[in-house]
Amino acid sequence: MQFTPLAIPEVLLMTPRVFEDERGYFLESYRQSVFEQHASLPHFVQDNMSWSRKNVLRGLHYQLNPAAQGKLVHCAVGEILDVAVDIRVDSPSYGRWVSARLDDRAHAMLYVPPGFAHGFVVLSEQALVHYKTTGEYAPHLEAGIRWDDATLAIEWGVDCPIVSEKDQHLPGFAEAPNNFFQVVAPSGCWMTCPTW
Repeated sequence: MQFTPLAIPEVLLMTPRVFEDERGYFLESYRQSVFEQHASLPHFVQDNMSWSRKNVLRGLHYQLNPAAQGKLVHCAVGEILDVAVDIRVDSPSYGRWVSARLDDRAHAMLYVPPGFAHGFVVLSEQALVHYKTTGEYAPHLEAGIRWDDATLAIEWGVDCPIVSEKDQHLPGFAEAPNNFFQVVAPSGCWMTCPTW
């Protein structure tokens, strides 16, 4: 597994080694010890899967503290543009976003840490997206930001995305609920903490 930090270094692109032959392919998508060695990632406690057709855009979603989730996103079928937005209010990259194309050829995965809003748009005819989360779903702490917020100006690469009714009514970046900020832990590492 190759671990590559993106422009916001807490967001990691992970590319596995794919073994292919005439029968098909095999890859190792997750091994806890390897992830702990290279990325100090927390434990994952829930797996989710979604199927979507072309131009479907899901996001931007996150959960507030104390139920914040990190996500390890993998596109098992098709291709997506996966986006992470830093919503940690005192982070140097607050309000910035990064993206990566995930597909069923390279099988790269994106780790989106707690303190980031997450969304994706489907670029292929269909996509099956699987992601692991570091926290369980907590509907009372679910939050989101409008996908087309002018402040963020995310380049989704799709002219007329298909967006759910719920996501169409999410607040803008400035109005969205947020209880994330960063502190430096004694080890010198950054961590995301609640604001209370």
